[in-house]
Amino acid sequence: MKPLAYRIRPKTFDDIIGQDHLVGKKGVITKMLENKTLFSMILYGPAGCGKTSIASIIESYYPLSSFSFNASIDSKQKLKEIADATKFYESTICIIDEIHRMKKDVQDFLLPYVESGALTIIGLTTENPYRSINPAVRSRCHIYRMNEINKHDVVLLLKKTIKDEGLKEMGDDILEYIATVSSCEIRSALNMLEIANMLDQEDLNLNNVSNLIGKKALQIDEEGEYYYDCASAMIKSIRGSDPDAALHYLARLLQTEDLLFITRRLLCSAYEDIGLGNPNVGPRVYAACEAALSLGLPEARLPLAYAVVDLATSPKSNSTYLAINEALADLETLTSMKIPPHILNKELKSGKYEYKYPHDYYHDYCHQQYMPDTLLGKKYYNPKDTSSYEKSIKDYLDFLNKLEDKKREN
Repeated sequence: MKPLAYRIRPKTFDDIIGQDHLVGKKGVITKMLENKTLFSMILYGPAGCGKTSIASIIESYYPLSSFSFNASIDSKQKLKEIADATKFYESTICIIDEIHRMKKDVQDFLLPYVESGALTIIGLTTENPYRSINPAVRSRCHIYRMNEINKHDVVLLLKKTIKDEGLKEMGDDILEYIATVSSCEIRSALNMLEIANMLDQEDLNLNNVSNLIGKKALQIDEEGEYYYDCASAMIKSIRGSDPDAALHYLARLLQTEDLLFITRRLLCSAYEDIGLGNPNVGPRVYAACEAALSLGLPEARLPLAYAVVDLATSPKSNSTYLAINEALADLETLTSMKIPPHILNKELKSGKYEYKYPHDYYHDYCHQQYMPDTLLGKKYYNPKDTSSYEKSIKDYLDFLNKLEDKKREN
């Protein structure tokens, strides 16, 4: 019998969970197919969020002219054979799995076919395409980020699967446990559900399921809260400069053995909560997290404890967090944001504008407009005084403002 995850693989967009922005009734991919106009695209997001399923459903709309290519294992010759098919089909689709692994010479071969529209590609990757994919390929594709699947979505899917497949009934505590230890990865959750279904009905309890799956059941407290709440408590303890509480919650999180989740939260805290209060903490925490992932458990607890204490005892500042959020918010409301011509390279080449090179001036500074006209005078970054480092930033910015004031007076 085929695995459960394969048997219930989505056959229509209605079966896809958590990706309504792409395949819902008003989703962009749904609209493309309704209008019979498919554009090259790259779908990126974590494992198990539905990238391959979406690509397979798209493929079903073009059964005679769609092909698959795995950038990790398939050869350039296979891609040439796919490219040859464009001579016989008006709409040729190529689904490229792990597109971030595509070699440069293969990418170069592909480009003219994509640019001319003879070949439409659907690239799939877990990596950030803005870092991992050749800009030449990227610029010819629409890039869509897949949403992470949340615990609620996974539990609903597990309940539906139990009903549709006639599996043994399981309590919400078991289903929530599976959603948690699978890190909300659908494929893993379904595999765990299939294993749990091996137990006799009378033996289907949380303890037996956790033993069978091979992961420890995390009992956070008597109310049965799972590690998302515990992770939040750890981050709040770090933010509140309580290293002891932060270590306590880290210890509880380590029971899940989910190092990727823990390290991600710590790295986020380094730049959200500590920031310029202690600018050296980011690289240190990154190194500690990399060490933890390399070591694995139980030794991973050592660099993680180091990182937690370092974060909790550092001066705190969320000034850059607030600044970038405000800048992003402005992008949602403003329509005209033209770059001033004197800092735009193509305008400078015309000779009509002059860019003042700051290093040619006293204190390596000269006043000129950098902001678009619509944001002139806007201030996003406001330094805090919680650390000597950010105080020095504030002093420097105040010094530059005084220079401007003197220039105006003269």
